[in-house]
Amino acid sequence: MKLRARNVFFFLLSQYALQASAWQSQSVMVRTSTALPVASNEVEKEVEKVPYVISRGDGSTGGGGLPMPNGETEDGLTRPKVGAAMPDGRPSWFRVPAPSLAPDSRYSEVKESLRDLNLNTVCEEAQCPNVGECWSGGTGTIMLLGDTCTRGCMFCAVKTDAKPPPPDPFEPFKTAEAVAKWGVDYIVLTSVDRDDIPDGGAQHFAHTVELLKHKKPELLVECLVSDFQGNKDSVETLATSGLDVYAHNVETVERLQKFVRDSRANYQQSLSTLEHAKKAKPGLYTKTSLMLGLGETDKEVIQTMKDLRAIDVDVVTFGQYLRPTENHLSVVEYVKPEKFDYFRRVGEEMGFKYVASGPMVRSSYKAGEFYLEHMIKTERKQQTKQEQP
Repeated sequence: MKLRARNVFFFLLSQYALQASAWQSQSVMVRTSTALPVASNEVEKEVEKVPYVISRGDGSTGGGGLPMPNGETEDGLTRPKVGAAMPDGRPSWFRVPAPSLAPDSRYSEVKESLRDLNLNTVCEEAQCPNVGECWSGGTGTIMLLGDTCTRGCMFCAVKTDAKPPPPDPFEPFKTAEAVAKWGVDYIVLTSVDRDDIPDGGAQHFAHTVELLKHKKPELLVECLVSDFQGNKDSVETLATSGLDVYAHNVETVERLQKFVRDSRANYQQSLSTLEHAKKAKPGLYTKTSLMLGLGETDKEVIQTMKDLRAIDVDVVTFGQYLRPTENHLSVVEYVKPEKFDYFRRVGEEMGFKYVASGPMVRSSYKAGEFYLEHMIKTERKQQTKQEQP
């Protein structure tokens, strides 16, 4: 077994020696796809229209969102804009407990192991509000391929550059070492967009998944990845690498894509990658996420869910958009918890296997991982029983 592990290590090492020299070049590719299904009218009637000024639950008011000033709408519909008026105050439901900074806490342990191995996390780079909860639970979302993105989406706090430094070829090994130390059963890997690498970093991801599975075969691995510029070969490389959940975020409804995401990303391209991942590996779980509070309508959110179900996406998450800095898109509305619950019920009626929906929910979120882990293991046990004679 030791000999086999050593052979795997040296084989992957030799692959990186070849790959590292090719990482400076560049290539491009394309896209396709569409959609449709349904939700009951009963649920739609159930939730009242959210007023612009709402009760915050703590006796004060504000935080319901404000109509955009004249001239800031398109076809009578609201859209987000940098520097636009923000809602008054932040609702009380956004409070999260501070993490323990004690040297022997799980939070400090995770932070230390990441620093020792020089690994990046989306928890820090994207300023996730749930970092305390996840790291205190002994896990984090590791961000591969460096900390600098080749795209500049208007909602994201991650650093950007047209030519970031080449990825660390030893990063997959460091990642496997960190995850092994944490002792978790479910891990999420994500990355910046790397349009400067011919395959978008798909092979780098695939090697990381292979090493993780080699160290701990029962580990469930979710990869939250870019659209690979619509490159279906890259999608296939990752989808067939042994991962358990293929995640890619559509981020927002179709109408708002051009205001929210980099111009190289688009709605149909995102749908096509999720669709192809499932075709490349039947039975693979697919997952996506949307931010709310950017000016989308209920009808647009529901249509997006229909589009996702049409390509058999299994899991969808909804969370509140929060502006990272004044140089990013303003929040149009703080969406009520009741509205998030409404979208959860609609999604469940449509047939999603799991819908996580709440103001503090993020695409990689510890509470959701626990549910997914249980769901995947249960379904696989049932499948094994059915296959037995």
